[in-house]
Amino acid sequence: MDEARYKADLKDLRSRNRRQGFAIGGLIATLLLTLSTLNQTIGSVRTVVVPPSITKSFWVTSDKASNEYLEQMGGYMAWLILDVTPSTIKWKTDTLLTYVGPENAGAMKIKQEVEAERLKRLNGSTYFLLQQLTPDETKQSIVMVGRLRTQINGMDTSTEQKSYLAEFHVKGGRMHLKQFLEVPNNGHASLAIAAGDAAAVR
Repeated sequence: MDEARYKADLKDLRSRNRRQGFAIGGLIATLLLTLSTLNQTIGSVRTVVVPPSITKSFWVTSDKASNEYLEQMGGYMAWLILDVTPSTIKWKTDTLLTYVGPENAGAMKIKQEVEAERLKRLNGSTYFLLQQLTPDETKQSIVMVGRLRTQINGMDTSTEQKSYLAEFHVKGGRMHLKQFLEVPNNGHASLAIAAGDAAAVR
């Protein structure tokens, strides 16, 4: 009787060991699959920075963004840089710098600080009425045409037709503003002219 019980217990133990072996094998296979997926994913992860308000759908890959992205980001950059007063330029500059690549942030910060001093000295402000957008998906850039309105002490001093070029690039898996320049204004945006004759901002 004891021998029969022993054999039954041994058989049951072997059966449980086999089931546990299958379970462990399944867990190992799942772990290996997960590690393989993570290995393929590492390096392709990117942070997509977007403006606060999105009006169009867009796509962003590891090295390029769609025209819709360029239009919305370009317009937002123009608002941060060109729609400024003595009381808003500081926080707008701080926000702008979060979108600028590390290699360009220093120059952009200095440029905006100089502009801030100018606005405070004159009690001036500028406002940009955007009228036309011409994105270039290949070059990851966009030309924006509009009217720049300037005020001093609350009085209009000028309203001029202006064109600006914004260029973007991917750095460390993240889209950055590379530069923002005023370009020759010929009545319509021309990336060919912008690329060849880019001038200093404002």
